[in-house]
Amino acid sequence: MSKCVTYFAALALGFSLSFSSSIAFASSVIKIGVMQPLSGVYAGPGQSGLNGLLLALKEYETNAHQNEIDLIILDTEAKPARAPELATSLLEQHKVDFVVGPAHSGVAMGMIKVLREKDTVMIIPNAGAAAATGPLCSPNIFRTSFSSWQPSYPMGKVALEKGYRDVYLISWNYGMGRESLEAFEESFKAGGGNVVNKVLLPFPSTNFQPHISDIAAQDPDAVFVFFAGGGAAKFVKDYDASGLRGNIPLLGSGFLTEGTLEAQAEAAEGVITTLHYAEQLELQKNLEFREAFHNEYGHYPDIYAVQGYDAGQAINMTLNELNGDVSDKRAVIDVMEKLTIDSPRGAFTFSRGHNPIQNIYLREVIDGANVVTGLAAEALEDPARGCKL
Repeated sequence: MSKCVTYFAALALGFSLSFSSSIAFASSVIKIGVMQPLSGVYAGPGQSGLNGLLLALKEYETNAHQNEIDLIILDTEAKPARAPELATSLLEQHKVDFVVGPAHSGVAMGMIKVLREKDTVMIIPNAGAAAATGPLCSPNIFRTSFSSWQPSYPMGKVALEKGYRDVYLISWNYGMGRESLEAFEESFKAGGGNVVNKVLLPFPSTNFQPHISDIAAQDPDAVFVFFAGGGAAKFVKDYDASGLRGNIPLLGSGFLTEGTLEAQAEAAEGVITTLHYAEQLELQKNLEFREAFHNEYGHYPDIYAVQGYDAGQAINMTLNELNGDVSDKRAVIDVMEKLTIDSPRGAFTFSRGHNPIQNIYLREVIDGANVVTGLAAEALEDPARGCKL
């Protein structure tokens, strides 16, 4: 088998490289387009997801049908305005069989405008926008990550079980932030919970201090937030510096403490989150994946790598089931719909909207690690509201 990798920057400038195994003949060429942010503020998640995908495709080198894999990698720079152009190039110029991407929900919406209901299969390895597997669902769109609803919805029930009746909500005013707070509210209010305040900050503002002061003044039972990356690190540190840690419990979608613990340090101790993965999951697949990733890249994987790896697994399994023949695009979709993917997060299948049906884990930061303390929801299926599949 041979594998050819071509990398293009957003302006379609770049370089190419190729490498091959000892068997260099192919029954057919499988073309995979990748759209990930490899520069800018989302470069970390983008590169991590790409590395996970590449690791899975490396495992495909042992396939019996000897397909050549042709990868076309585009840097989206997390710019939604560029998404339609880049997706169109993959569809019309490169005529790819699969498109994997992106990390950013705004970019995903731009991609979907071009790829929806086409023969090319789109696999989303991170972006959580509800519409992708909701109102804009399509037979050829799959997701190996999560919907924005999934990580946050179970936390409403968790909060009630812990006796929290009055909760303060805060996030950025963009899709993932709004949808995460709404998901928490849905389960929390259904159980009799009361939202004392709901704050949506301009993205990506990190001027948290006035709102932390307001939290202290209102003295709720708990606080639920959605923040990620640098904003998550700063919010947790500001929350701790204000003296609220230990007095008003801090809850969040798991991205609050995912990839941010080193920066948050002691300030994150005791923070409770819900997410579909945790590094310390004692699953054989997770242990094997983490060691393979570490051997390949010199560091251990995060959730973005897991989701990219599972996108690659979905492609591998589909190709193996079809003996490498993807000429019948309906058959490709039919196979993918029925997959059970043995993921490092735990095995999952696809819902009717093609979103993972997956466990959501309850985690608490203990001694600088996200420790799984329970199962917040088992085999949770996104409701796929508005999906007509």
